[in-house]
Amino acid sequence: MATTKGVWCLCELLRFFYSLFLPGLAVCGTLCVCLFIILWGIRLLLQRKKALVSTSKNGKKQMVVAFFHPYCNAGGGGERVLWCALRALQKKHPEAVYVVYTGDVNISGQQILEGAFQRFNIRLTHPVKFVFLRKRYLVEDSLYPHFTLLGQSLGSILLGWEALMQCVPDVYIDSMGYAFTLPLFKYLGGCRIGSYVHYPTISTDMLSVVKNQNVGFNNAAFITRNPFLSKVKLIYYYLFAFIYGLVGSCSDVVMVNSSWTLNHILSLWKVGNCTNIVYPPCDVQTFLDIPLLDKKKTPGHLLVSIGQFRPEKNHPLQIKAFAKLLNKKVAESLPSLKLILIGGCRNEDDELRVNQLRRLAEELGIQEDVEFKINIPFDELKNYLSEATIGLHTMWNEHFGIGVVECMAAGTIILAHNSGGPKLDIVVPHQGEITGFLAESEEGYAETMAHILSMSEEKRLQIRSNARASVSRFSDQEFELAFLSSVENLLK
Repeated sequence: MATTKGVWCLCELLRFFYSLFLPGLAVCGTLCVCLFIILWGIRLLLQRKKALVSTSKNGKKQMVVAFFHPYCNAGGGGERVLWCALRALQKKHPEAVYVVYTGDVNISGQQILEGAFQRFNIRLTHPVKFVFLRKRYLVEDSLYPHFTLLGQSLGSILLGWEALMQCVPDVYIDSMGYAFTLPLFKYLGGCRIGSYVHYPTISTDMLSVVKNQNVGFNNAAFITRNPFLSKVKLIYYYLFAFIYGLVGSCSDVVMVNSSWTLNHILSLWKVGNCTNIVYPPCDVQTFLDIPLLDKKKTPGHLLVSIGQFRPEKNHPLQIKAFAKLLNKKVAESLPSLKLILIGGCRNEDDELRVNQLRRLAEELGIQEDVEFKINIPFDELKNYLSEATIGLHTMWNEHFGIGVVECMAAGTIILAHNSGGPKLDIVVPHQGEITGFLAESEEGYAETMAHILSMSEEKRLQIRSNARASVSRFSDQEFELAFLSSVENLLK
């Protein structure tokens, strides 16, 4: 009897759900149609807005090319790509209107352009319109202590919406890696889409770190110690990687900055037919002007590091390795040494990071031998490189490494991390001759620095000459040719 009653209840329940199926389907269909109509209406509104923006004072239609770069006033390699790309486009297409979406609301557009000249020695030949975005805080990693990738990506959609509402371009180029803005501009803004990818938001290397339960700056220790949390995070990363691939595939043209980035983007976005390597521009010629033979201007040796003060740059490794080197100096009577850390600070988090690095130097008792140079002008940067013996780089899986190229062009002997762009593209033999060194651990860095300092001047000069000869492929001119060739179809 109980069994019969149970079967009857189950049948009634199935009948009830079946009775809701058709009405539910109708409701879902209606909502989808309404959503489509709303989105289509927004698209038409934005197209009308685009037509107004594209029409010049003489009534002729002008192409509007916009770059999405919320931190355009930062002093990193990504910003050098932005300004060199704009300069190249303005030379070839001076009639177009150029727009930069930026979140640097506390300074004027003219100050941003002056900053680009001071830091990168780049002066644009035509005006640029800056669209100032008030919601840049939505992409700050400090806002999302957990699920940071997802939070920043969703925040970028809202920031992209703010940008789209202020200016609807004909060509939209994401030059900072906010791939989740691409569908917004393509399907609502009706724009042709270009992407310059410095570093994939998520990579197979990141998946491996979580899968193997290794501690990293983006994989906290409490997660690595818990198998369940590691599995949950791994599922989250796989889902995120799938969605990241979908939004990235909206690009009509994809440019990547290195072989390492190319491999990951091809794996995730699967748009090999429109993806090219465009090495980022390095002001090689300016640094090549530094004489090699009379490079030394100060007694002892300077060791210089160039890179924004971000966590992934791993500046603590440089300081710890330098402390080990100083211990070796006492034992082996090496000449006087000084470490100069040169970089840009984007926000309060970066400034806090610098203060933590200062405290680390104090804890190791080497504060007198370590100096920090923040947001310095280009001429001062060049001066330090002209006097340095060794250039340091410690980021694991650096996507490219503009600072590495600049050090090599300036005539320093580079010591970079044995991974990513430096390993695959930059610190590679030139005509069979060594161009620099690679390391991974504190001990490895310290030993290699000691080895470089113990070399004869003649041997160091040979390595520096080889390095200089190898970096011409990373010049501004080579970038401009490759960039313009890649975006040609976007501008037709």
